Amino acid sequence: MQAPANQLPVIAADVLARVRALSPRVHCITNAVAQALTANTLLAVGAVPSMTIAADEISGFVQRAGALLVNLGTFDAERRMAADIAIDAANEKNLPWVFDPVFVDRSAPRAAYAKGLAARAPKAMRLNRAEFIALAGVEPGGDALASYARVQSTVVGLTGAIDLVADGERLAVISNGHALMTRVTALGCAGSALVAACLAVERDAWQASAVALLIMGVAGELAAKRARGPGSFAVEILDTLYALDRDMLTAHAKVS
Repeated sequence: MQAPANQLPVIAADVLARVRALSPRVHCITNAVAQALTANTLLAVGAVPSMTIAADEISGFVQRAGALLVNLGTFDAERRMAADIAIDAANEKNLPWVFDPVFVDRSAPRAAYAKGLAARAPKAMRLNRAEFIALAGVEPGGDALASYARVQSTVVGLTGAIDLVADGERLAVISNGHALMTRVTALGCAGSALVAACLAVERDAWQASAVALLIMGVAGELAAKRARGPGSFAVEILDTLYALDRDMLTAHAKVS
């Protein structure tokens, strides 16, 4: 039975508890400037990161992971080769993978490559408005997200001031977060890794995507209350993710 959006705070607490109990490994092909924060975000929630992009070993790393993240932030030849090998390995094992098409709105070659990856069965995508327009060719309203999700057979997590998560049938609207989240590089990339960690323990990709973005949004909102600026915020959000519990999630979630 599919859970409605208003049950997501409780589901988020359950999924987070499973991540902490099972410590899934997430293999991340990600932006060079995002690696440290992405790894620390995964560790803060109880998951385990790995990040090799070496062509001769990445397949083995992926096949022994619980989920894969492919992020296009650093669009170099080595990462493109690694992404192709990793996706083949993930799909061969039916391993869930998350696609983060960073900056596809800035470069035609990047957008063309991203459209090819989007056709290779990611369980979920995490992107912003400009990136969605570059891939889908339309503004990202609820109907457009649903249509794209159905065509691509994936879950679309659109992040911004309000996050939207669509799978073609269900739509979650998440209003948590804080403006300081846009002042720390790689928090979006880290959020995509959190989606992958949740997918490693939750088969319903819509639920996994929605609860990951909800967890990140609540953590950002609570961390901002203690932060003095971007530097302390980067530390506070990791501490908040580490301490986040059911009561905090259910008390502060803004989801419909």
